[in-house]
Amino acid sequence: MIKGLRPLLRGSTYSGMLFAYCGALASLPLLPFALPVMLVRPSAPYGVRAALVLLVWAALTGAVGLVPVTRRALVAFARHLLRVPLPDPTTARRTAGARGTDRWRTSLWLLLHMALGWAGSLASGVLVLLGLTLPNNWLGAEADLSLSGRTVRLDGGWQSWVVALGCLLLAAVVCAVVTGALRWLAPRLLGPSPAEQLALAAEREQSLAERNRLAHELHDSIGHTLTATTIQAAVAGEVFGADPAAARAALRSIEESSRAALEDLDYVLGVLRDQRAETAPTRTLADLPELLDRLRHTGAVLEPELSGDLAQVRGTLSRAAYRILQEGLTNALRHGAGGPIEVRVAATPDSLELGVVNRTGAATGPRTGTGVFPTSGHGLPGLAERVRLLHGEFESGPHGSQHWRLAVRLPIGVSA
Repeated sequence: MIKGLRPLLRGSTYSGMLFAYCGALASLPLLPFALPVMLVRPSAPYGVRAALVLLVWAALTGAVGLVPVTRRALVAFARHLLRVPLPDPTTARRTAGARGTDRWRTSLWLLLHMALGWAGSLASGVLVLLGLTLPNNWLGAEADLSLSGRTVRLDGGWQSWVVALGCLLLAAVVCAVVTGALRWLAPRLLGPSPAEQLALAAEREQSLAERNRLAHELHDSIGHTLTATTIQAAVAGEVFGADPAAARAALRSIEESSRAALEDLDYVLGVLRDQRAETAPTRTLADLPELLDRLRHTGAVLEPELSGDLAQVRGTLSRAAYRILQEGLTNALRHGAGGPIEVRVAATPDSLELGVVNRTGAATGPRTGTGVFPTSGHGLPGLAERVRLLHGEFESGPHGSQHWRLAVRLPIGVSA
């Protein structure tokens, strides 16, 4: 019983009914402009003239929906009183460019809002009035109930109390029905049209893709730089007294890595602040030798194997290949156990193959070991997502008993 009454006891039901009352009252100023129709044909039946007045009144109400500011005001009121989540109509219209559809839907909403408002107001008003005046003939009210040829006069007593309570409950039901109808209609008439919904979804998808791309850029660039500079700083500290030249080389490498990372960071922050960012830093396979040199300053032993015409790999594919190798080498520095790191880049007319193999096992030296560099765990999933977007093949995992292997194959014809 209580569960069935919950819809009638919610505050949103009565705030929605207040919204319906507002719709009825807001249409009253237009009624005087429709009343002169009664004088056009005085000889016509009263019912016909009344119907014409209602038609003109409805036409004037619908015309208000053609005003652009009307829709924004209705959406704002519906958000607060109906508690319906509606997007900003200005954003939706700008995204989809469907203004004509908005206008007729706004006009239809105004007509239905007015009709439901007046129907709910009159019905609930009469029922509440009966519920307040019937008990004990307050205000001298009397009522007759007829059913199956039998008539009962309510002139006091317990019958009038029962009927009064029924009238009040029925008034609450009317409020719930009117509010439910308005809540059902609001998203369909005040919300975005199907074309606007598709445009908003496409805009959200594009924004999410851009955010993911920027997250990948930050992870690849900043994560690699912090790993490399931490190792280089450790190396410089160890050899500072014994080999000043090596220490200076490590410090120069730290400077170069930090400068490159700052360029990437400035670009990403400019995009996030919605500013007109400068051209994005483009690091391609042509910058791979510089990357390998910086890593050698950390004390890493690299065994690169480059084959094929890398100059044919350009654009997005070349930039993605550089980031993939950068992330693979960063993981090798973080989690490797010393020993040489194999780097393989092979370009064929149809594909580009990338590979990084490093030794695993117990850490040796201050710059290795999984406990030294805590990670977020987003590196390999981010690489897999990047490769998937390029329609490539991704593989990572143990390679033999003491090595870890990252292997990527990217089709040149599809991605370039």
